[in-house]
Amino acid sequence: MALTDKPRTPLNRRHALTWGGAGLALAFQRTARAANSDWEAITRQARGQTVYFNAWAGAEPINAYIRWAGQQVLEQFGVRVEHVKISDAADVVKRVRSEKAAGKQEGTVDLVWINGENFLAMKREGLLYGPITPQLPNFALVDVQGKPTTRLDFAEPVEGMEAPWGMAQLTFMVDSKQVPQPPQNLQELLAFAKAKPGRVTYPRPPDFHGTTLLKQFLLDLNPARDAFYQPVTPAAFAKATAPLWAYLDALHPQLWRAGKQFANNAAAVRQMLADGELRWALTFNPNDAANEIAAAGLPASVVSYQFSGGTIGNTHFIAIPVNARAKQGAMVFANFLLSPQAQARKADIRIWGDPTVLAQAKLNAKDQALFAGTQAPGQVHNAAPALPEPHGSWVAPLEQEWLKRYGT
Repeated sequence: MALTDKPRTPLNRRHALTWGGAGLALAFQRTARAANSDWEAITRQARGQTVYFNAWAGAEPINAYIRWAGQQVLEQFGVRVEHVKISDAADVVKRVRSEKAAGKQEGTVDLVWINGENFLAMKREGLLYGPITPQLPNFALVDVQGKPTTRLDFAEPVEGMEAPWGMAQLTFMVDSKQVPQPPQNLQELLAFAKAKPGRVTYPRPPDFHGTTLLKQFLLDLNPARDAFYQPVTPAAFAKATAPLWAYLDALHPQLWRAGKQFANNAAAVRQMLADGELRWALTFNPNDAANEIAAAGLPASVVSYQFSGGTIGNTHFIAIPVNARAKQGAMVFANFLLSPQAQARKADIRIWGDPTVLAQAKLNAKDQALFAGTQAPGQVHNAAPALPEPHGSWVAPLEQEWLKRYGT
């Protein structure tokens, strides 16, 4: 090759890489423009719609937060949000199912707060509209890698059919002045109950918190857990629950009212802790005690903790029924609830204290600052590993068997 000749192959390869990179970047730009155009169309169609948001109404801070969020989307996007206050999402599933069976094209539910067995039922029965998350710009901020339960709802793949809203993990509370060393596992809990007869209880299943505690016991009593993440079978259920019933038979006589009666819900258990009637309480929000301390509902000496080996954790979601009248308005509201502004306000102990689903590393410095704050009294100081929820199909037989054995 002459000195004046140029090495054409490497140069051509660089040209090819350069043009290939440019083509890829151009493709991304086109995709982004198309996505922006689609979202702009959705927001235009949403303006003037009324979204009937069916959501649990058992706590005033949550109700107040929903009112605030509704006011924000009304001012910013012209979408009105009506909070339809419910006590059980299962009732909403039944309503949507009935409306679909009746051929009702425009149902009464536009958005529902949901997870677990209720999501499983709606997904399996074709009661959901979607997938919706690919259409929500703020979903790109969700921590789908660090928080895998944003992609798996009670072991059921979400597949974009619901949008993550907040995080939860089974958490326990004691008054540190009365209980300086709280029980850290099932064996210690049983010993604690025996040492303090009548000072421990849990909510009566099918209350959500009571059922969650049963699932926690199931996981702790079964080192081999693969079966819990598959649809339940009679054989697997019988084998896995045998040690649970033995444990409860030993625990219940030590409980409040000798295990012949149970509290209605976690709020009642927490109130009995505040009144000094109980020495141990539970919640599914790691910030619950901090919220109550800030509101003077619990003494500042109450501390929150989780079993050292881990406790059940999950994500709660919002979803759009297949026959929703205001699908575009529901997506606009869902996208706002995923915004850093809305997620930071929800995580604020003074507002709600519900942990965020967003990845801090995906936020710019200004949005990260929205989440800055100091540790509040009552918060969990050392979070334990979050154990994935068993498959949603385990819930109904677990509750039914508990009621059969202990419910009368």
